[in-house]
Amino acid sequence: MILRLANLALLILYPVAWFAPLMRAGLLPIFGLSEISVMTGLQSLWRTDVVLALIVTVFAVFAPYLKTIGLALVQWHLLDRCALPVLHVMGKLAMADIFLIALYITLAKGISYVRIEVAWGLYLFTFCILASLVLSLLTERRLKRLEPAPGLGQD
Repeated sequence: MILRLANLALLILYPVAWFAPLMRAGLLPIFGLSEISVMTGLQSLWRTDVVLALIVTVFAVFAPYLKTIGLALVQWHLLDRCALPVLHVMGKLAMADIFLIALYITLAKGISYVRIEVAWGLYLFTFCILASLVLSLLTERRLKRLEPAPGLGQD
């Protein structure tokens, strides 16, 4: 039950992480810093590079959320456990570094002297991705333990 609740908590934490400030960036130390979140980063990408924005949207938003929903469906026995390998692949696609690399590319295109400070949203977003991976592994391990041994109970 704890795995189920922890996974469902991610359905709330992901949207919070998407809007939370990942970092503060600005020109040189003398200018103010702008907060950058997943959503503001995506907005910037959609204005400058639509293809990259589409890729990042899939990997930073849709893949982790769909994987979490899929894992919840498996945990509540609404989706067959055969879907776990697909969810595992989705988890690999849902890596935060894809978003961060694209964000740095966008920043580097327009600004040459940048000051960047890490904000709490980066830690939350990273936690969500890592928690999702751990919950997926623990769920898979638990389901394997509950699997009946071959040949037992079958006549």
